[in-house]
Amino acid sequence: MAEYIPSRTSETVVRERQKVERPRRYKVLLLNDDYTTMEFVVLILEEVFQKTRDEAVRVMLNVHENGKGVAGVYVKDIAETKIAATHKFAQEHGYPLKCGMEPE
Repeated sequence: MAEYIPSRTSETVVRERQKVERPRRYKVLLLNDDYTTMEFVVLILEEVFQKTRDEAVRVMLNVHENGKGVAGVYVKDIAETKIAATHKFAQEHGYPLKCGMEPE
């Protein structure tokens, strides 16, 4: 959409407005495995994803029952950072917990 800006001369200056699109968002998914404890998944959700205890338990049960659960929805860079932090935290504690991301 053009915006008209009056000038001191008789000429009219037109400035184009640019539309800014929102960045694409990605769901960070925790994946179920046979070794990672439910308590550790809740801890990850509280520490890395800043979930409340109730939210963390709800997501953990979804992971346990359905094989995967959404830990959060973020822009790409933040989603990748959350995944790396999760993998590092799990590895430091001896768990094979994996997570990934998919477009929202």
